[in-house]
Amino acid sequence: MRDPNTLNRRGFVKLGVAFAVTAPLAGQAALASDLPHLSEDDPTAKALGYKHDTATVDQAKFPNHKPEQNCANCKLVQGEASGDWIRCQLFPGKMVNTNGWCAGWVKQA
Repeated sequence: MRDPNTLNRRGFVKLGVAFAVTAPLAGQAALASDLPHLSEDDPTAKALGYKHDTATVDQAKFPNHKPEQNCANCKLVQGEASGDWIRCQLFPGKMVNTNGWCAGWVKQA
């Protein structure tokens, strides 16, 4: 009878696949909190009218903006918020304020 504590080839392959799938996700989560915060002076942020606080958006310049729209309820956010900051597909490598807004805002489904 085989010892249940020994790892056979099939078990080793399964373990390797599981590690290969989860390791990048763990690294990504750890790095997300280390990302810099997006500056309102960033060229892409300026082009999209990004503001850290949705209440400060210029309604005349962005008439489609609604006060209840913010980064926290945008479809383009990625992952979980780290305090008041979260990753966004429009600003790779940077964190946006959860209370922020930009012209790229898309309603979550």
